[in-house]
Amino acid sequence: MENSQLLTYLLFTPIVGSLIILFIKPDQEKLIRWMGVFISGVAFVISMIIYVAFDSSNPAFQFIHKVLWIESLNVSYHVGIDGISLLLVMLTTFLTPLTLISSWKGITKQVKMFTFSMLFLQAGMLGVFIALDMFLFYVFWEVMLIPMYFIIGVWGGVERIYAAVKFFIYTMFGSLLMLVAIIWLAVYASEPLGYFTTNLLELYQVGPTIPNEIQYYMFMAFFFSFAIKVPLFPLHTWLPDAHVQAPTAGSVILAGVLLKMGTYGLLRFNLPLFPQSSVHFAPFISILAVIGIIYGALVAMVQSDMKKLVAYSSVSHLGFVVLGIFAFTTESLQGAVIQMVNHGLSTGALFLLVGFIYERTHNREISYYGGLAKLVPFFAFALLFTSLSSIGLPGLNGFIGEFLILVGSFQSQVLDSWWFTIFAASGVIFAAVYLLWMYERVVFGKVTNPKLEGLTDLDAREMFVLIPIFILIVWIGIYPSTFLDISDTSVKTILDNVINNTYNFFS
Repeated sequence: MENSQLLTYLLFTPIVGSLIILFIKPDQEKLIRWMGVFISGVAFVISMIIYVAFDSSNPAFQFIHKVLWIESLNVSYHVGIDGISLLLVMLTTFLTPLTLISSWKGITKQVKMFTFSMLFLQAGMLGVFIALDMFLFYVFWEVMLIPMYFIIGVWGGVERIYAAVKFFIYTMFGSLLMLVAIIWLAVYASEPLGYFTTNLLELYQVGPTIPNEIQYYMFMAFFFSFAIKVPLFPLHTWLPDAHVQAPTAGSVILAGVLLKMGTYGLLRFNLPLFPQSSVHFAPFISILAVIGIIYGALVAMVQSDMKKLVAYSSVSHLGFVVLGIFAFTTESLQGAVIQMVNHGLSTGALFLLVGFIYERTHNREISYYGGLAKLVPFFAFALLFTSLSSIGLPGLNGFIGEFLILVGSFQSQVLDSWWFTIFAASGVIFAAVYLLWMYERVVFGKVTNPKLEGLTDLDAREMFVLIPIFILIVWIGIYPSTFLDISDTSVKTILDNVINNTYNFFS
């Protein structure tokens, strides 16, 4: 769909909404909260309109809107989506209003600036997923850092400043690598094209023709930038600090959406632009992914803090996604895409539940709890359901993504070894160990801590936040084709591009 402005409406809804909030008096907290939920809800409605109108059988980018921005550099405001970016756009618009509702009691200071930051962050994340101009993509990639820095640094825990600065420095370092690669790629492409451009669709034509000795360096610059964001082992050390110190809403968005920007970048940029390099480095990257799966799970096992346990589980789960991307089979790539969504739902829900119990007790230590099944049965059920989803129980969403990734990596010609699958599969077992062990210590047994007496169960607002997530968890687990069909054509287009440009390897 050419020259559709729907994506522009979607992008500017949270931007305009955040500016409107700036004009509301700070003491009108209730109005500010409702405005934030309403504006993010409008964005969700627009994304649903886009979903209904999206043609999943069409491999081309749709809802394209292009306006020349910086004429001297041939830079445009150029947006559009395919099936992969549509799923992530919908995940973003789905989670944002829920996180704003979840923070109703958790965020009590500077509510106006918090709501402004969340909406501005939503705009930055949407911009990353819909940008088809590399300069525009870079702008949104950097813009998104600012509100997240303040969300962690202002409304976070005791060591929030340290965590915020660490998050900012890591991501900024990766961003600079990407900026160098974007400039290098655009300058290199100006010779065969005859003009300088940052148009991603035009660069797709040039990227695969770049000689390997140059392409390898460009690939690695993009890869390190995205690997920091994933985060891939051993570039993950910023994540536990950021998660633990961030407020609940920040942790949910960080796990649910921001980490997916790294894996999305690998799919959108590394594979189509540098197919030969992608295949060349695939075994090395897959080894890092498998190490991340096992390392993240083992470190999660020994955590005493529930939030830190969930944070390290993200390192493990995102390792599965990276393995699926670099196995280069339809099943593994489809599994990687759906697992991005699954992780956003399951881990997002886990962070919400940890946040809800923390608001009541102001303690996240596993040893503090015990016997919660007797005190807060609804919370106990919700925690079990979400843990089973994260583990990958058949019938729930996590199973679909991990199963497709393991099947695809087992069949991979690029990896050409079933050892990747064997070691990766152990991560599923480890996930069951650390999550069920945590659940057993928190929920079962006797109530030994007198401070837990009088603990209140989930209220209507908290259940309202969780139920939509639970519905999607079951929906994807039972009928995944609703979501797999959206990304199928886009995934096959990327894979065909890689195979066609590395034909000697696959033949």
